[in-house]
Amino acid sequence: MAPGPDKLSWCHLKSIIQNDDCLANIINITDSCIILGYWPNYFKISTTIIILKPNKSSYDQPKASRPIVLLNMLGKLIEKVVAERLQFLVVNNEFIHPGQLGSLKFKSTSDAGIALIHIQSGWTKGKTTSTLAFNISQFFPSLNHRLLTLILDKVGLDPKSMAFFTNYLVRRKTNYLWNDFSLPLFNVNVGVGQGSALSSILLSLYLSPFLYILENRLKNLNIPVSFLSFVDDGLIIAQNRSFIISNSHLYCSYNVLSKLLDSFGLVIEHSKTEIIHFSRSQGLFNPPPLNLSPLGGPILQPKDSWKYLDFIFDCKLLFHKHIDFYANKVMSTVKCMKLLGNSSRGISPIQKRLLYRCCVLLIALYGFQLWFYNKAPISYHMKTLNKMQRRAAIWILEVFKTLPSMGIEAIAGIIPIKFHLQKIARRSEICPLKLPPSHLLRSLMDDSPSSSIMPNPHCVGLLTNCQRNLTKGHLINSFNKALRIFPSFSPLNPEFSPGLRIMDEFSNRFCFNLVNKKEKEKYKTCAQELDDIVLSNFSSPQSALVIMDASIKHDIATSILHVHIANHPLTKTVHHASFVTSTKAELFAIRCDINQACSIDNVSKIIVITDSIHTTKKIFNSKSHPY
Repeated sequence: MAPGPDKLSWCHLKSIIQNDDCLANIINITDSCIILGYWPNYFKISTTIIILKPNKSSYDQPKASRPIVLLNMLGKLIEKVVAERLQFLVVNNEFIHPGQLGSLKFKSTSDAGIALIHIQSGWTKGKTTSTLAFNISQFFPSLNHRLLTLILDKVGLDPKSMAFFTNYLVRRKTNYLWNDFSLPLFNVNVGVGQGSALSSILLSLYLSPFLYILENRLKNLNIPVSFLSFVDDGLIIAQNRSFIISNSHLYCSYNVLSKLLDSFGLVIEHSKTEIIHFSRSQGLFNPPPLNLSPLGGPILQPKDSWKYLDFIFDCKLLFHKHIDFYANKVMSTVKCMKLLGNSSRGISPIQKRLLYRCCVLLIALYGFQLWFYNKAPISYHMKTLNKMQRRAAIWILEVFKTLPSMGIEAIAGIIPIKFHLQKIARRSEICPLKLPPSHLLRSLMDDSPSSSIMPNPHCVGLLTNCQRNLTKGHLINSFNKALRIFPSFSPLNPEFSPGLRIMDEFSNRFCFNLVNKKEKEKYKTCAQELDDIVLSNFSSPQSALVIMDASIKHDIATSILHVHIANHPLTKTVHHASFVTSTKAELFAIRCDINQACSIDNVSKIIVITDSIHTTKKIFNSKSHPY
């Protein structure tokens, strides 16, 4: 995070909150802001940096630049805390429209792409899909504070929180900074800063009533379309057997949309409106253009490819251009990385491999859920990605180009790209099962739409068995896997609510003693402290000492745990499991340790000794993760 007017960086703030007194003072400031319904003027002062958008023909218009707001770092930290609680509240009470997938908890760009791909299930019904993409102009600085306050009141905030947000939005000041040119401070009475931690959730709340009203108006007009929204980028999706009918539905929807946005104080940027038609027809594919000129828009010619949220779609959803773009991007990155080292100097092969897996491979596989699924035609994708990974392996090892790919990958310690995709795809297929019931992906996976108040028209439950067998995609894979999995994880359980989590309620009852083995002097000190803890535990009959470890050999995980009380070994347990990760094995061992210690009478203190503090902290982590 870039520092604001206070010149305090995020690294400095993280060091400051390590001190218990400083952390307590920051918590007191946060609580006082909510209780008093007041946001200090010091936090309302910001610096707005003007960043020019790339690839623009002219920069004499304001929309050719992107203003980024830099706030005081302490205020930004408090905003993050408030935003976390507000997000949990609005997701829990289902205030957000299901079609909103941007800048919200449990939602991402991948969700938007997966949902859009699944909506193409209309192909199994003999229909084509037409998508109209629109953009809201100057969304961040155009929000009406009065309307936003009324919307926050509808969310269900208590009076103190309402007073806080009312004060938060007014009497803000900023100064514009463009290179070395700076303007004095002046008042900002509209919009929210593009850079504030609260801006994303406030934008979503502002847009949510708009989408509900728009949906109801189009339903009354009997126009069957669907909506997806990612912050200020929206989609109108129509499915019909005729492109002419689809265009008429999109035209009417665009008309209603424009007028409704105007009543919310927002405007569509017509120059960014695009249309694309999806069809798997093997015959002549020549859809008609969409004329929006009577509405102030352009005449839209259908595109062969379309970029949305950095996914590159084509008319038949083969994603060849998407793979080519990101594979070439990775190859260019690997070529540039040759400057970092070679066989005689620079970073080591281990460091190169780590750099490739952490920074490069993620770029190549962005949006893999859209094209890697059961029975997908992926021969072209695998050929391109194997070529990309071969170049990376040659760079890592600095070997001859004539060597076989599988041998180079094995020596470099890189898993073949197809097996890596299978691994992350299996994990990704479980993710929709851990989402809230109101999430769009969960509604699309609904197998019993008759029990829902308003079932999604594209949900799996409305497809016949024949249509389900013909429908392909990541969401169908997740649906089939859901038939064999019974998840018990509820992300909106009250125990996961900010302020009610176990670490929030009983923070003074837990502590972690970290040991850094690389610092020998501190390591000796920590070892002595550990000895003292063990000796003091042996003298107290109310303390339980649990020691555990886990390891994997030949795909068999072994976890061992010991429980000692008053210098007497109480239990020794060994567990074996196949095809699980070491993290899972260690978590299971810690769970068994604590359960056994809690079952003993008169035990008031439990000390867990493990060599994996990363795994231990996952016990208190309320987020769902695939380990």
